[in-house]
Parts: sequence; structure tokens; C-alpha cells
Amino acid sequence: MRGRVLVIAGSDSGGGAGIQADIKSVTAMGAFAMTAVTALTAQNTEGVFGIHAVPTAFIRQQIELCLADIGADCIKTGMLATTAVIETVVAALGEFAAGVPLVADPVMIAKGGAPLLEPSAVEAVRRLLLPRATLITPNLPEAEALSGRTIATAADMQAAGEALLALGPTAVLMKGGHLPGPLVHDVLIMRGEMRVFESARIETRHTHGTGCTLASAIAAGIAQDLPLPDAVARARAYVQDAIRHAPGYGKGHGPLDHAVTVDPTLIDEVFREA
Repeated sequence: MRGRVLVIAGSDSGGGAGIQADIKSVTAMGAFAMTAVTALTAQNTEGVFGIHAVPTAFIRQQIELCLADIGADCIKTGMLATTAVIETVVAALGEFAAGVPLVADPVMIAKGGAPLLEPSAVEAVRRLLLPRATLITPNLPEAEALSGRTIATAADMQAAGEALLALGPTAVLMKGGHLPGPLVHDVLIMRGEMRVFESARIETRHTHGTGCTLASAIAAGIAQDLPLPDAVARARAYVQDAIRHAPGYGKGHGPLDHAVTVDPTLIDEVFREA
């Protein structure tokens, strides 16, 4: 196990996204996951049916205790929900994790359509979270909300990504899954450099938690000192494999197979030896 990742995000009781997907993804990449839970959600593959906020003082305490004792090689944020939570998290990172890379997944809407970020908090994401981030990983609706631009083409993706880069993050990964077509294009925009990643679209309803999974897998790569393009490439390959091997659970948007990197034969051997 190599690399320490502190994930600051909401919980998904259905296990497919949120903190649960984050922990599984970081572990599957061979890194160590810690958590600071920002909200509890009651959800399954069919949607989000309830949200219970965690007090900001307790969020800060989780962050402080993890960093003071174990430390972190990368931070990953997911669902932050409100301006108060964003302010708390950014302040805590400034105090306890100065210089630690941050992968910020600007979670706004759940797969089933439930809002996970208050509309009033979008400006706090722009003003506070983006300038602190090493990488942001918006999907196209999130990128539209943050950039104020309509995205209908690959050229629009690049323009919106450059507009988001101007807000302060070191890099932007524009996820193109919402654009139609047989291929999915993701665009990594860095200062003075751009990389395009392309893969065949996998036709399936089992894609719950892909954004959380991708961002956490990238964070694990950064924590393991991979160059950013390599961390993105490895994370994308992991997500594609996890989608292909999805277990088919649930009536709605089902979860991925986060354990796709685990060799069941090796597990059997370990237990036989024990």
C-alpha cells in the first residue's frame, strides 16, 4: 500500500458513489483512504431520498485529526453541498494541508437528478475551491454551471475548460460522457498543455458513481507520485474496466465493480494459507 488520500465527501448508503466509492477506488489503486464525511444520504440505485448534513465543526475535526496523525499525500473532495461546508473545508486545508495536492470533483447533481449542491454555493466553488485545486474533474453540466458556457461540441469543451482554468486550478479534466456518440472524449487541460483521452462508449445503465470513482482513482495516482496525465490515464482504464464488470445490482443506475483489480484466486490462496 502506497500513498495516503484523505477524501472529503458525502456518504452514499447504496454503496455505489460518494465516500463508499471513494474508499473502494483508492484501495483498488493500492493507496490508503481516510475520510471526512460531509453529509449522510439515504439513497439507492433509483435515487437520493434524504440528505442529513454533518455539522461544519465536526467536518473540520475529522480533517484535522486525520491530517495531524496520519497525514496525506493527496486530498479529494466530492459532495460539499453548501457555502458553509466549502468555506470550512478550504479553511481547514489551508491550515492543516498547505501544499498537499487537491483533486476537486465539483459534485452538483446525483446520477438520478437530485441536487447535491445548493445553487447559492456555486459561487463559493468558483471563488474558494477552484483556486485551491490541483485538478478539477467536472462533467459537462457541472462545467456549464461553473463556466457559464453552453457545451455542445468538443470545441466547446476545450473553451469551457480553459475558462475554468482561468479561475485558478492547476489543471482541468473535462469529462465528455454527456456528449453523444460512440466514443467518449475527456480533455485534460493544463497550463500550456492539453491531452485528449478517447475510449469506446460502454452502453449500460450501471454507471452510478463513475465521477467519484474516477476522481478518487486519480487522487490515488497523484498520492503515488504519478505524473498527472499518467494518473488520469490509469484512472480512466480502471473506471472502464469497473463498468465492464459491473455486477448488475439494483433497479436503477447500478454500481461499478470497484474490486476489478482484485484477483479472486489470490484471495482464495490467502485464506487457504491462513
